[in-house]
Amino acid sequence: MDSVGVAAAAPDAGPGPAWQSKCPWGAPSTTSISCSLADVMSEQLAKELQLEEENAAFPEVVAAAEGPFITGENIDTSSDLMLAQMLQMEFDREYDAQLRREEKKINGDSKVSISFENYRKVHPYDSDSSEDEVDWQDTRHDPYRADKPTTTPRRGFIGKGKDITTKHDEVVCGRKNTARMENFAPEFQVGDGIGMDLKLSNQVFNALKQHAYSEERRSARLHEKKEHSTAEKAVDPKTRLLLYKMVNSGMLETITGCISTGKESVVFHAYGGNSSTEDKVIPPECAIKVFKTTLNEFKNRDKYIKDDYRFKDRFSKLNPRKIIRMWAEKEMHNLTRMQNAGIPCPQVVILKKHVLVMSFIGQDQVPAPKLKDVTLSSEDMKKAYYQILSMMQQLYRECNLVHADLSEYNMLWHDGKVWLIDVSQSVEPTHPHGLEFLFRDCRNVSQFFQKGGVAEALNERELFNAVSGLNITADNEVDFQAEIEALEKMNEDHVQNHGKKLSTFSSDGDPPIYDE
Repeated sequence: MDSVGVAAAAPDAGPGPAWQSKCPWGAPSTTSISCSLADVMSEQLAKELQLEEENAAFPEVVAAAEGPFITGENIDTSSDLMLAQMLQMEFDREYDAQLRREEKKINGDSKVSISFENYRKVHPYDSDSSEDEVDWQDTRHDPYRADKPTTTPRRGFIGKGKDITTKHDEVVCGRKNTARMENFAPEFQVGDGIGMDLKLSNQVFNALKQHAYSEERRSARLHEKKEHSTAEKAVDPKTRLLLYKMVNSGMLETITGCISTGKESVVFHAYGGNSSTEDKVIPPECAIKVFKTTLNEFKNRDKYIKDDYRFKDRFSKLNPRKIIRMWAEKEMHNLTRMQNAGIPCPQVVILKKHVLVMSFIGQDQVPAPKLKDVTLSSEDMKKAYYQILSMMQQLYRECNLVHADLSEYNMLWHDGKVWLIDVSQSVEPTHPHGLEFLFRDCRNVSQFFQKGGVAEALNERELFNAVSGLNITADNEVDFQAEIEALEKMNEDHVQNHGKKLSTFSSDGDPPIYDE
């Protein structure tokens, strides 16, 4: 009888085993139910038929997914999902067997072995063990499991004769050092060496241990610095909160980004809002100067404040944050004096703690270039020199101030004229070092314009006499500075004896200070 006849006769056979009465790869037998047209159109009958189909199909799938994998002899293969799972599982087993053969071929008898465990499809407990495959339930020959450190008895050694092993054995110490790496800080990445039979020497382990401790202390310092100080091109949470309040109150519309960084502050650009503060109109573009709340990069701030008679009574070296606020307040007062005298400088808008809001010198988020970065013609260079000479005389005589850091780095060229910025360190001439600061400014200005080709530029001694109005005659610079120091000493003695303060802030018309 041919195969077709056997297949045709199989359904008519009598009772027998399950594998003879039902073919796992055959189509499921369906029985047709005779019903009338009214029953077919009945919605209740449709729901009952759908419920029967769901009960017939889904319980088998759930049971097969939750239970262990079973061969096709005792499972219903009418579900396409179950057939797909069976085929996929068989494919995964073949793929894993191929990986194990490749792994065994590559490793051989080498002490250093590689593993394809991350590429396996079937978990070890799902795979069938055979003679050529690794039995994953037996880890006695697993090369990827670390051996337990050998315990050394109280006598300090084990074994006898040539096989004696002391506590100083290289292999034993290496395994102990590898196990000790688990005690390192969690943020210190030790890799996957703990899960392998590595042996670290004492020298390597001690170096790793010292490095782990150093990294832990360094991370703690960085965290402290981020939380309590203004970092480069960034602000701490308290400063960020002050900026948010300015934006929410309508004083500022938006803060676009950082435009300049220095040793003492970070400057941001912002667009002004619609609100006004005590008859002060907020300019369309503003510059926000955030003074850094750390003294690491500018440690000589105190000499500009503690000897300034305007802040001498309020100076406290023990509180760096108060020094920063006084530094910001000092720049605000100095800018107000310069603005009242008509000197081109940024207009002060408001001061909040160590955040100073000023008008922006530039246009469309582009700051005005510094005098050292701009290329001027000979006429413009000569014009800039005479303008700076006039501003220095005006600053000294009308504002009663010395810039103390005047150079081409703190002068901007905008709208065909020079603008002075960065006056937080400016002091009064009665400062114990005020004349020294003035002479240093004169030297910087004279050298810059002499290199720029201005023939009319005075030297530093002539410029000092022209600005201060003093007539110091000295043949060389050493004698000139000696006379300056003598004048400072006389002035300091006079101020200490008579307690005279030449200027106060009561008549400056300063903007309000908000200290929350």
